[in-house]
Amino acid sequence: MKRKERYSEIINWFQKNMAVAESELHYKNPYELLVAVILSAQCTDVRVNMVTPDFFKKYPNSQLLAEANAEDVFQLIRSISYPNSKTKHLTAMARMLENDFGGAVPDNVNDLQKLPGVGIKTANVVASIVYGKPVIAVDTHVFRVAHRTGLAEESDKTPEKVGKRLENNIPEQLRAISHHWLILHGRYVCTARSPHCLDCGINRYCKYFENSLKK
Repeated sequence: MKRKERYSEIINWFQKNMAVAESELHYKNPYELLVAVILSAQCTDVRVNMVTPDFFKKYPNSQLLAEANAEDVFQLIRSISYPNSKTKHLTAMARMLENDFGGAVPDNVNDLQKLPGVGIKTANVVASIVYGKPVIAVDTHVFRVAHRTGLAEESDKTPEKVGKRLENNIPEQLRAISHHWLILHGRYVCTARSPHCLDCGINRYCKYFENSLKK
């Protein structure tokens, strides 16, 4: 199957079968999403959602977080992976938001990446979800699904290369939702261990499944 056809068939399947696909992180505004995504690095959304209600109750905006005591922040997020580094990132991020951006979360990827704790993945998540930017964030789920299905090439060794590959082949208006399609598919169907290939709706278009039948 040629790449163009594979993309077309997979996108069509998701449009018909997953018309609504959204982040599983709980948030009410751009600030809360930014904090949640920073916390979610190498951590499950379920765990993050358990922590953020108390966090946002104490620090409902970047001004209060910028003034926060590091130990108080740490105690609230201690059950999250890498709490020490994330405490430093969150407080420094809040201070930069206040000092450089007037407390407003930037609406573009370049400015978002200036914030402590914000890499290209986090920046793309916020930019696509909050501001509808035509970018695709590549986490471990997206990276795995893209390679297994054949949406990415073997030469796409980094998340950045996979992201560019996806963006070059997915229409702008579908990139934001495509990010969620691939994440949710990787989280619940195309799992890292023992993927549920026989129950997968896109297995007929998947390189991994095609190769498994030949064994």
